Amino acid sequence: MKVLLTGADGYIGVRMGNYLLERGHDVTGMDAGFHRVGWLYDAGERRPETFTKDTRDLTLEDLQGYDALVHLAEVSNDPVGELNGDVTYKINHEGSLRLAKLAKEAGIERFVHMSSCSVYGAAGERPSKEGDPVGGLTAYAKCKVLVEESVAPLADDNFSPTFMRNATAYGASPRQRFDLVVNDLAASAFLTGEIRMASDGTPWRPFVHILDISHAVACILDAPRDVIHNEIFNVGNDRSNYQVKEIAEIISGLIPGCTLVFGDSSADKRNYRADFTKIHEQLPGFECAWDVEKGAKELIDIFGRIGFTEELYKFRGHTRIKQIKHLLDTQQIDDDFFWR
Repeated sequence: MKVLLTGADGYIGVRMGNYLLERGHDVTGMDAGFHRVGWLYDAGERRPETFTKDTRDLTLEDLQGYDALVHLAEVSNDPVGELNGDVTYKINHEGSLRLAKLAKEAGIERFVHMSSCSVYGAAGERPSKEGDPVGGLTAYAKCKVLVEESVAPLADDNFSPTFMRNATAYGASPRQRFDLVVNDLAASAFLTGEIRMASDGTPWRPFVHILDISHAVACILDAPRDVIHNEIFNVGNDRSNYQVKEIAEIISGLIPGCTLVFGDSSADKRNYRADFTKIHEQLPGFECAWDVEKGAKELIDIFGRIGFTEELYKFRGHTRIKQIKHLLDTQQIDDDFFWR
């Protein structure tokens, strides 16, 4: 299948591109290039040929000839989303809807959108299913819901959108991020021998490795049309719903002598679990190969091999909001997040 992968140079994209190539797909990447400065290690993996463009500038001509569009390229987390809520809506909602309409007009049959389990907001300890009420608490999460609601009506006999509500991502990537819970705690434990949390770690959150996300995309591309047509899938597995304190305990146990300190309850109201029954029952071939312990071991092994340092950990290229603020402060991008 000929696939256009937006966000191909991002944290998930650099590994997903290789994963889809290895599965035999003909992949072209597209990326705006905001985060290309963050490169932690070389993996020797194949990468698709990639062109630089903002998704808001993509034209019908850019989309001609593809069978599927896998859409990763949005404002990528809650802090950046809250930095400028209006721009987040323009990129993550209006931009994604425009892209879906263009894809349909270009004759692209499958449109795979990266949604998020964060749409469940503060659902509490009962695992949320795909048909349950949603209540995103941030601009990022609210936009995910809006895209689902606005793109779904475009579905017809020739256009099949699929919405992946991914659990919180983790895992090693050359384009590493340390603004994600598992990655951040693993880095802190490796460098300092301590995990010091500001919260008590009691909120629940589902987690999924970025290669399991990539595997889900591959399964969606390979599945019969009726299986994935206009469907929503929670992406992860039921063993990967954790309280944040459990994540800290798992990671601290991998570092000899690592100490663990918890704080008071957090102001963060996000607290949700997800039910992953549907994807395992309905999507042929999907199974998670990773858990948090295996993913943290992978990270710690890479840290040891590359001589990981505090300087690398704190480098702006590995934290989304630091890099976006840098681009704004140095006037490389304007207030609407376009390159000047």
